[in-house]
Amino acid sequence: MGRVRAQIKMKTSTKIKTFIIIFFVAITVIITARHFIGLHFKKKFSIRPAPGVIVQEVEKSQFYKSIETFGTAIARNSKTYRIKKDDVIGNLRIENRFVNKGEVIAALKDSNNIIADFAGKLGKREIAQGVLGSNSLIITLDDLKVIVIDIKIPESYVGILKPGLKAEVTSSAFLEKKFKGKVTSISSRIDPSTRSILARISVNNKNFEIIPGQLMTVKIIYDEINQIGVPESAVTIQGSTSFVYIVKNETAEKRNIKIGNRNFGKISVDSGITEGDLVISEGVSKVRNKSKVKIINK
Repeated sequence: MGRVRAQIKMKTSTKIKTFIIIFFVAITVIITARHFIGLHFKKKFSIRPAPGVIVQEVEKSQFYKSIETFGTAIARNSKTYRIKKDDVIGNLRIENRFVNKGEVIAALKDSNNIIADFAGKLGKREIAQGVLGSNSLIITLDDLKVIVIDIKIPESYVGILKPGLKAEVTSSAFLEKKFKGKVTSISSRIDPSTRSILARISVNNKNFEIIPGQLMTVKIIYDEINQIGVPESAVTIQGSTSFVYIVKNETAEKRNIKIGNRNFGKISVDSGITEGDLVISEGVSKVRNKSKVKIINK
């Protein structure tokens, strides 16, 4: 009897052990399965499409440094003639009249006619009562084909200034237009009161758009170079380091660069990239080094 009970007890214990083993195996299988399923879906849903970027090909551009100032437009040649109204024969036509050199400006009764010393535009100024006689008239002749502008330049630029340097001239009256000029003369002395030197700019005014007395903004160009450059938007500056991202095989590659001058929204690059590289100009904030990108403007 005791032997039978022992056998029953042993069988029961074996069943319990088997159940426990099966239970833990099942739990292990479930946990493992959930782990791998989780990894699958995590990988599946964590993959994002490559960000779209706009690129520009690195190419050479004209870069320069400049000195900016302002000055008043002056006619290259100007002359005044004083006459008496009663001495004029016929009608005196002055306003908006252009004359050639040697042309009669005003015919006078005594045959001592007023002759143009050079080609230019006529103007007149009435004489106030009691000044030189109210019967008098001042006629002006201005050569407007070339306008000169006298400007003051800080003495720190004396070593840079020289005749022949290019100049760009603009005015609030012509917001979208740039007139071409050049430095024609430089003073031999520095003004001790302003610590500046006087220079003269000559400006081509063949269409007579600039008139004497007009305030002009002057930009003197120097240190011109033809060098590769990139858009300012492509450059990231962190402390003393500057870098851009170029695209190769649909992958963004970070390149440290050495930058130079800035002109017209571009920055010149001394080293780090080469002509022909595709640099990311828009979408820089969306990429990282070695990340996949999609060019949307190629």
